[in-house]
Amino acid sequence: MDPTTRLPLAGVRVLDAATLFAGPGAATLLGDFGADVIKIEHPAGDPARRHGAQVHGESLWWKLVGRNKRTVTLDLSRSEGQEICRELVRDADVLVENFRPGTFERWGLGYRRLSELNPGLVMLRVSGFGRVGPMRNRAGFGTLAEAMSGFAHCTGAPDGPPTLPPFGLADGAAAVMSAYATMVALHARGSTGRGQVVDTALIEPILHLLGPQISAYQQLGTVQERSGNRSPHNAPRNIYRCRDGRWLAVSTSAQSIAERVMRLVGSPHLIEEPWFATGSGRAEHVEELDAVVGDWIAARDADEVIAAFEEARAAVAPVYTAADIVADPQFAALGTVVHVDDAALGPLAMQGVPARLSDTPGRVRWAGRPLGADNDEVFAGLGIDARRRAQLRREGVI
Repeated sequence: MDPTTRLPLAGVRVLDAATLFAGPGAATLLGDFGADVIKIEHPAGDPARRHGAQVHGESLWWKLVGRNKRTVTLDLSRSEGQEICRELVRDADVLVENFRPGTFERWGLGYRRLSELNPGLVMLRVSGFGRVGPMRNRAGFGTLAEAMSGFAHCTGAPDGPPTLPPFGLADGAAAVMSAYATMVALHARGSTGRGQVVDTALIEPILHLLGPQISAYQQLGTVQERSGNRSPHNAPRNIYRCRDGRWLAVSTSAQSIAERVMRLVGSPHLIEEPWFATGSGRAEHVEELDAVVGDWIAARDADEVIAAFEEARAAVAPVYTAADIVADPQFAALGTVVHVDDAALGPLAMQGVPARLSDTPGRVRWAGRPLGADNDEVFAGLGIDARRRAQLRREGVI
């Protein structure tokens, strides 16, 4: 893509005053498609700058979640910081925050007051448990959402404990849902002329990903239990180890695929069993199906298995690490991994924009920038001259 091409969200200004991952992740997604995202950080910096792997003191998490954002420092707990934030809001389309409910109101930055300054403002408010209810004031993190949503209960081995993901799944789900809801609010503004509040609770987007578990409990009184890598709805579906030690994932959600797999592994007679005709029936005979598939795969190297599955038009994929992803031709064809020139780290690899638009694609323009890198540019745009900016720095406001 021509780097001078106007991006589809160019002209949309987003103030990202959130911390860590869910709220900032939503702003990142908007920035990927050209929104002018101004990251508002406490002068001590967003905790994301100190999270995870570091290279020369630079957080790789920050490089990712801070990409495509201008960054300014502002202590919102100080009256001077609050006044500067209100000035920024006058020309903003979106404000993102994820402090405990009531904090922004205490700072004079609640939606009622800000909408008086800017009636078209969309305010994305991300919290652990939402803005109403008995838990609204509790601190919320993705881990708690992964527990309360039911995800942990149904994840893990049947004889093992509930299992949490080793990454920010709830935060990522909330970021995607929040970015989507924010765009819906901006679209609605085109008709009404008014902004609104988008309220995202971390416990809800991940629950949405879990499918009809609530409906199943209400209609059938059932609760999905842990089944390891197996599926309670169809079989065979599992991770199988090959002769050369590599692991492959097999899925047979479609009946035709299940039949092809049985023919491939030399057990076509199982297709004639009455129970084989449905996914639930196959799931009830998972031990038998896993045995024949697992034994067949275990006797062969991964490349041989993959080739045989492809020839049979059956579904298989290798279990990858990051090293495999960066070397894979399919990811290369999609342009999944991009390299960004970073002043601190040089060419920096990261995942690119997670969806491709045929006419107006997004673009990673830069990785997360140094703390306060854009203070002078942004604050000068508000009429704050160099002398006043220096004073604000001395006072710890910026």
